[in-house]
Amino acid sequence: MNIHFKTFGCKVNLYETENMKQNFSNHGYTISEDEKNCDIYIINSCTVTESGDKKFFKELRRLRRENPNSVIVVTGCYPQAFSSDAFKISEADIVTGTKNRSALPSLLDIYLKTKKKQIKVCDYSRGDLFEDMQNTGYANNTRAFVKIQDGCNMFCSYCIIPYSRGGFRSKTMEKLKEEVKQLAEAGYREIVLVGINLSFYGIEFGLRLADAVEAVCAQDGIERVRLGSLEPEMITYEDIRRLASLPKLCPQFHLSLQSGCDRTLSAMNRRYNSDDYASLVNNLRKCFENCAITTDIMVGFPDETEEDFENSLEFVKKIEFSKSHVFPYSSRKGTPAAKMENQIPMHIKNIRAKRMADVTEESHMKFLESQVGLTVPVLFEREKSDNIPHGYTPNYTPVKIFTKNSDKSLRNTIFYVKIIGLEQDYCIGEIIY
Repeated sequence: MNIHFKTFGCKVNLYETENMKQNFSNHGYTISEDEKNCDIYIINSCTVTESGDKKFFKELRRLRRENPNSVIVVTGCYPQAFSSDAFKISEADIVTGTKNRSALPSLLDIYLKTKKKQIKVCDYSRGDLFEDMQNTGYANNTRAFVKIQDGCNMFCSYCIIPYSRGGFRSKTMEKLKEEVKQLAEAGYREIVLVGINLSFYGIEFGLRLADAVEAVCAQDGIERVRLGSLEPEMITYEDIRRLASLPKLCPQFHLSLQSGCDRTLSAMNRRYNSDDYASLVNNLRKCFENCAITTDIMVGFPDETEEDFENSLEFVKKIEFSKSHVFPYSSRKGTPAAKMENQIPMHIKNIRAKRMADVTEESHMKFLESQVGLTVPVLFEREKSDNIPHGYTPNYTPVKIFTKNSDKSLRNTIFYVKIIGLEQDYCIGEIIY
């Protein structure tokens, strides 16, 4: 029987989907990248935003409408966060959460034999261990994602993740080294470490994130190591100095800001203020040459005044991020922020988002301009439909090459490239050697 997967959300979800694919393949199922005429559809849901929920349900209804005789499985964050709604997902034949997804093939076998709807959403509890999942490869990718951390205990007032993912859990060093060794042997040259709250990796073992990065950098065959999205709280100057001593670590850090206004950060229950954040950025730029700092910025949080927004806007201007994801606050049921007074009207949130996006786009272009004239290594990815080689520098600057010396694909090779110009969202380079 053939299975098609649909994934919503972050890089962690993509990693988990790849793991589920391997698990089902090991149980004799055929994984199909073509959506048409599949026997089984598995949807890995995300529930970070209300708009994400709407996309997920829209896709679920479409799949059921177009494939009335197929088996549909829903897993992931939505049913975990809202387990009481699991019985209401009428379009699905099987519903699970984010815990113990390795049992999905068994649930599917039971359904195929009994034709009875299967709902199994297991609650998280204190002391849960990191789910043992490892990937040995990613189709068509030159980089491999490795999930090393799950869960969050921070309970930001707008966030549903602690309810959908449980508390902090980390992959053991032994499992991490084993997985990275397998990926290196499979030919991957770049590893991206990801987690729900990656900065807290190893807290239950008395370890730091830097310990995991050092272990991956020590693996022969791996030439680049990247970090996924980071929360600022757990990154000390000593951590930065340890990381800066690792030549394989790419100098690009996605530090979630959310707001540059201290009053708003406090209402969000974030565990830092704007001065803490600015100090962290300064230390990273001091220790890493040609460092890129990217971020997420939320506007229109409940009770965000015009003055609060202006403070956040000025802070963002001061930091000069390399790239930013700007988005309006989206209410999530089950979170404290959803019950706060003074919810901001959508038209005001949209105006603020546009103003913030304009500022961040200016700093993005300024960053790309600063790369022109540099000669840097580029790891090339699979050519897209335009057949133009493209790849990324260590600080994740996108680069395209419009002339090359042969028709041979540059995929999964690293060449030194001189950056000679830029377009709207990428740089133009020429291969030097």
